[in-house]
Amino acid sequence: MADKIRIDKSGAVAELTEKFQSSNATVLTEYRGLTVKQLTELRRSLGGATYTVAKNTLAKRAAADAGLAGLDDLFTGPTALAFVSGDVVEAAKGLRDFAKANPQLVIKGGVFEGKPLSAAEVTKLADLESREVLLAKLAGGMKANLSKAAALFQAPLAQAVRTVDALRAKRENENE
Repeated sequence: MADKIRIDKSGAVAELTEKFQSSNATVLTEYRGLTVKQLTELRRSLGGATYTVAKNTLAKRAAADAGLAGLDDLFTGPTALAFVSGDVVEAAKGLRDFAKANPQLVIKGGVFEGKPLSAAEVTKLADLESREVLLAKLAGGMKANLSKAAALFQAPLAQAVRTVDALRAKRENENE
């Protein structure tokens, strides 16, 4: 019986380790006081993230196995992990907005690109604009600069054409 429990636990650790390694980011939360309905609503609002409730000892071991350090202090109380596979900013916004509407959800911190994040840093991530908006702004800025450059390159050419045309008109007047 004890062997079966150990195998189940090692399987859970391996699954969590794989999720830590394959995710763009992971956000740790405390979900104490949330109903099943609220947890289902939270899972839907996260989009490209999976929200998993895990035992602290197993999650701590999985984080260590995945090579993540600096998270041990966050594994206290009832812990749930949001494994983000899509846009990190979008998932952070979903968690922040849900936490505002449901104060029982507490964002403890997380990990992004292998570096630990505090709860405040997760909130800062949520305050960023999404990747698509930032790319659109970059493209708009580049387009505007390219338009200015094209106008700049065309100006000397147009001026040269006007000068040549003025010289041609002057010669025609002198020849008459």
